[in-house]
Amino acid sequence: MYARGFVVTIRFIESSKLPTPWGMFVMHGFADDETDKEHVVLTMGDISGDEPLLARVHSECLTGDALFSMRCDCGPQLQAAMHKIALAGRGVIFYLRQEGRGIGLLNKIRAYHLQDQGADTVEANEQLGFGADMRDYSILKPMLEHLKIQSLKLLTNNPRKVKALQDMGIHVAERLPHQTGRNPHNAKYLETKQGKLGHLFNTDD
Repeated sequence: MYARGFVVTIRFIESSKLPTPWGMFVMHGFADDETDKEHVVLTMGDISGDEPLLARVHSECLTGDALFSMRCDCGPQLQAAMHKIALAGRGVIFYLRQEGRGIGLLNKIRAYHLQDQGADTVEANEQLGFGADMRDYSILKPMLEHLKIQSLKLLTNNPRKVKALQDMGIHVAERLPHQTGRNPHNAKYLETKQGKLGHLFNTDD
């Protein structure tokens, strides 16, 4: 993971209602002038106050989120987060345009090709000249400040994500396991995330 520091050029654009199968969310649009990318934050319920907010920081995965790929667990994780927030009645999802752990869609397809030849997800990124995880979470800071969110209960299996947020001064009150979507096509991928990237999985599930 890398960060540009806190000189982040994030602009709030507009908000609108977003009806979903899990209930009514509010969608907040942000533009990143430095990367020319657009990010979305979904909120549900009253997000004000000091009580930690149920939250998911989700990096875009076109193949998993929209094309129902079973090579990863991204789509099920996104849907499970929306469901859990709906049950809680309040929460937030940060949908960050950082495809392929930050390497972009076309490079992700190249990485998939290398995985087809036997590389794991980390080896494939490294063979393409990238780090194992190139995502930049510093873009979250201005979004949280705009929405006046003080504290998070983070739905994640990734302790590095928790540390990245804490290092920026974001209060993570609790890490909540978020394990779903395991299938025969992504078993090696999940094992690599656990073994090489430090993700915390309950192997009994």
